[in-house]
Amino acid sequence: MINEHETIDVFIGVDVGKSNHHAVALNKAGKKLLDKALPQDEAKLKSLIKSLSKHERLLFVVDQPATIGALPVAVAQAAGIQVAYLPGLAMRRIADLHPCEAKSDPRDAYIIADAARTMPHTLRTVEVTEEQVAELSMLCGFDDDLAKQGTATSNRIRGLLTQIHPALERVIGPHLDHVAMAELLAKYPSPAALRRAGEACIGALLRKFAPRAWKRWAKDITACQWQFEIAHRRPTKMTSGGSPLTTSGNTN
Repeated sequence: MINEHETIDVFIGVDVGKSNHHAVALNKAGKKLLDKALPQDEAKLKSLIKSLSKHERLLFVVDQPATIGALPVAVAQAAGIQVAYLPGLAMRRIADLHPCEAKSDPRDAYIIADAARTMPHTLRTVEVTEEQVAELSMLCGFDDDLAKQGTATSNRIRGLLTQIHPALERVIGPHLDHVAMAELLAKYPSPAALRRAGEACIGALLRKFAPRAWKRWAKDITACQWQFEIAHRRPTKMTSGGSPLTTSGNTN
């Protein structure tokens, strides 16, 4: 149930999509204030809400409150806006009242906004329970821990690369967050192994994971192998158990 529906000034209907949404905003009289496509992007959603906040009280309505609709719902709730959703069955029945209009994202967003304006009984409120907040906090904690571990691992790899082969670190270091570099170091865990592999083999591996940058990276990695000849004679291997990059004995 929508609280104090009569006090709402603007009704925002959002037809959510996997990568893009479409939003339509109507005032109490049904005048269209906004009709535009939006990417699945937090900053763009915040900008939309901010542009309409001058109209006092807003109601933000989606057709899917979970999965692909979770981000718009979360952004609206964080802004202190009341959020609701229009169930699928109600959406289909209301859409039948517009038989002459071809189905499209703008049409669906308009139907959602107009239903929110004229048929509040069809809406369901979206609220975050304490249990959901606790679960989200726990997931955010896990995410923070993983991010810290990732940063620490990246820094260690760069430090060891600098010790072993500074020129190689300058090429690989800035791209350690790319899966292609992780795969490269897993298969060729030493400067000697990279040198033996050659540009063709390095390029073939990188191409699977970096279709745009593989050729440039393969060329730069191969070129830097000849800058420090001593690096290929040092008994150094870039592995630690199953992880890349900890010094251990390995001869050329």
